[in-house]
Amino acid sequence: MTAPDLAALNSATKYPSIPTYHRLDPKNGNLLEDRTPFTGDVLLTEKVDGTNGRIVLLPDGDYFIGSREELLHARGDRVHNPALGIVDELRPLADRLEPRDAHGRVTVFFLEVYGRKIGGAAKQYTGGNGVGHRLFDVALLRPDVLDRGLEQISSWRDAGGQDFGDEAALQEIAGTHGIPLVPRLTTVPGGELPAGVDGMAAFLAERLPATRVALDDEAGGTPEGIVLRTPDRSVIAKARFQDYARTLKRRARR
Repeated sequence: MTAPDLAALNSATKYPSIPTYHRLDPKNGNLLEDRTPFTGDVLLTEKVDGTNGRIVLLPDGDYFIGSREELLHARGDRVHNPALGIVDELRPLADRLEPRDAHGRVTVFFLEVYGRKIGGAAKQYTGGNGVGHRLFDVALLRPDVLDRGLEQISSWRDAGGQDFGDEAALQEIAGTHGIPLVPRLTTVPGGELPAGVDGMAAFLAERLPATRVALDDEAGGTPEGIVLRTPDRSVIAKARFQDYARTLKRRARR
């Protein structure tokens, strides 16, 4: 693979937005009763509140580390931006990764970096200086995607062009590379998920009363929420405690 255009690589490997389980009203931010439909088994994982990081592993072993919006570092310090502590946390992992895709595709590891001074919820995960990372998704991209124009790449990405691994692939990749995953809470039938906002608020409190990724005993422990996904990742949504608390509080004032 020839050296990629950095703007193309950055665009093609950005993580897409995940919808909320109950739709947010764009006017006031309240949750509506419309919800993401799920059928069959639904895997529940903890949504960790830190900052999104990504490791982009090229077929020739070169790599880039990025935040949600930009590439921050390349192997050999060719690019280096210490923003948000992402590079310091993920570089040891990136240095030991080796290309393993038999089809020569670009592998993109999406990780949540969390802990010390990272976001407003840092104290929920550490009372000291702990920093951690958890893998939550992996995508495999054909190198020829990077030959397209930026507008074409953006449209391709927004239309779901990235090939994300299903649960089995994600487990295998995490195990092969020794990367900790976001906690798996349980699997439930889609038909048993709460239909209403009230019901989902109670469901969150029952399924995740405290974070499972605290870095020390002094952590506050309040979790951000749960990600719901089918095992094949064809349907995915998020449910955050703060969205439900805000909505129910405003409803109670009426």
